[in-house]
Order: sequence, then structure tokens, then C-alpha cells
Amino acid sequence: MKLTVSQELWVNETLEKIKSKMIFVAERNQNKIPYTAENGVFNDYSEEKIYWWTNGFWAGIMWQMYHVTENNLYKEIAVKTEQKMDQNFMMPAKLDHDNGFKWLPSAVADYRITGSQDSRNRGLLAAELLAGRYNPAGHFLRAWNEWGGEKHLGWAIIDCMMNLPLLYWAWKETEDPRFRHIAVNHADMAQTCFVRPDGSVNHIVEFNPETGEMIKSHGGQGYEEGSSWTRGQAWGIYGFVLSYRHTQKESYLNTAKIIANYFIANIPDSSLIPVDFAQPQTCSWEDSTAAACSACAMIELSKYVKESEKHVYIHSAIRLLKALDESRCNWNPHMDNLLENCSAAYHDTRHNFPMIYADYYFIEAILKLAEKDLFIW
Repeated sequence: MKLTVSQELWVNETLEKIKSKMIFVAERNQNKIPYTAENGVFNDYSEEKIYWWTNGFWAGIMWQMYHVTENNLYKEIAVKTEQKMDQNFMMPAKLDHDNGFKWLPSAVADYRITGSQDSRNRGLLAAELLAGRYNPAGHFLRAWNEWGGEKHLGWAIIDCMMNLPLLYWAWKETEDPRFRHIAVNHADMAQTCFVRPDGSVNHIVEFNPETGEMIKSHGGQGYEEGSSWTRGQAWGIYGFVLSYRHTQKESYLNTAKIIANYFIANIPDSSLIPVDFAQPQTCSWEDSTAAACSACAMIELSKYVKESEKHVYIHSAIRLLKALDESRCNWNPHMDNLLENCSAAYHDTRHNFPMIYADYYFIEAILKLAEKDLFIW
């Protein structure tokens, strides 16, 4: 991609700030698997919530930093994190569709860099377990074992588009077409059942698990049914871009563009992204993860669109990332988190707090712009 001189300067300066901060963060948190932070100090999910869906992102940050710096500390922390996550394989009630989020940035990244056969085995086991969630009646991967105390046997969510790359990787690694068939069938279903004509997406779609018939959509982590949860938009853009990258199926690229164009059209003047594009104007809750992830997605999307379209997505990605850099990044080396003002869900009681995957996607996005990223998905 061709950046302007000023853009290149900003990217390089931001990357240096990331390098300067992350070495201190890594040194302080060598034995943790963080999810969020309190007063700038990461918590630890390495024991109590070893099954948590975000646990792979800490290893992902470490592998990205190792890739760009070759500092062995990052590698050591990533491997330690991956090994701790083995406990999750023995917790069937806590294994869900998020195996891609867990084991692509950890085990599969490890295998890609080091060739570790143990890591390859972890990745393939995670892929087999994900494939086992496939419901052939509705062509969907079941999201959770339970949510809100109920089983929800027929629920699928837009987030799963980001887990499909684990199946694409397993297909290419083993040459077993089962993995590709399942991933493509789910992506095809998502085009029909999740993506609305205007480019907004549903978060949750409920199917009859026996017949596969679509019953209805749910608002899920967004403001309400039919609204536009911004991180769901980001998952949709990035997920369909990645499905295109792995399959070269043109409709996936077109779908990614439709969702991205909707997102771009709704970016507020501040360039700081709300939890839901349809939330009340009086609501000040933001989700920096949606901004960082959608920026990553748009940078990836720019690689495959026509030359005349590339600037649309690169410009929008840089606009989002600069707003984060200037207003929502904590560059203090004594504070563990990087991004602030994240929200897990609109109707949660807590908002505008740090989350590890916001940091991951911001770092990945800057490395993409610098053409120094490790491809994880």
C-alpha cells in the first residue's frame, strides 16, 4: 500500500511508541493472561478464567512484538500463555465457537514462527473441536454452550466470522476439505442471515436447531434488535475479508465492502466509535475495540479492492487509528493497558474501560500499515 510521507512518518512514530511501551508491559506481566486493567494494572485470567474467549490475544500481542523486535522475552511469554491454555481443552463446558480467537494468535502463530509440532497439534485439536459445533441443518456453527443460563442450541453470532480462519488454516494444513466446507457454509449463511441490505449486521441470529429454519435476530451486545453494534460491524468486515483471502470467493469481498461502507458512513465527526451506531445521542459510551478492529479490517480490505478504491479504506483506517492515538491511547509506560474507553456490550453495567483485544488490534493495525505484521488470521 502507498502511504503519503506524513502518514509514513506518523506510522513509524506510533510504532516506536508501541515498542517503547510494550517492553515494560511485558516485563511486568510475564505470568499473567490479562483481559482488562484496573488503574493501569492488568488483571490475570490464567487460572480463574483460563477458558475466557480473549485469552489468545495476549499471546498474539507477544508474537507480534517478537516478530517485529526479535526480543525473546515476548516469545517466552507467548509460549507460556499457550501452554497454560491447555487446561481449557479439558473443560468441555467452556469450549465454544471462539477457538479461533483463542488458538490462532497463540498455538497457530507459534507454529507459523517456530514450526513447533506441539503447537500444530493444539491448533488442529482446536479446529476439530470448532468443526464439531457445526449444525448441518442450518449451516451454522453454534456460538455458545449456554448464555444467560440457557442453552440456546440454535444461536449463531457475527463474531464467528473471525473464528472461521482456524478452519481455513486446518484445511490447508491437512488438505481435509471438511474444514473448508464448514467454514464456507457458515460464511454463506452469514451473508444471507446476518448482513442487512444497508450493510449493517445482526449480532445474534436464532435458528431452529432441528430444521435449520431462521427464527429471528437478537440485539445481543448492541443497543436493541435491529440496531448496529459497532464491534459486530468490525467482526463482519474483517471476517468476510479473511474468508475472501482464504477462498477467493468474490461475494465475500463484496460483502466486506458493503459492511465497511456502512461503517465509514456512520463514523462520527470525532472519529471515536460508539458502542452502537444507533444508541441514543445522549449516550457517551464508546468502544475502542470496534475502532481498532475495523481499522485492521479496512487495511486488509484495501489489499484486494480496485486501485481506485484503496484510498477509501486506508484513509478511513488511518482516521480511526489517529483518533485513538491522540485521544484514547495511554502511552504511559507505567500503565499496562494501551487503549481506553472500550465496552463489552451496550447493556453491561461497566463502560469505557481497557480490554486486551483493543490493544491487540491497534498494534496489529499499526504493524499492517508499516508492513511489519505477522499474519495471524
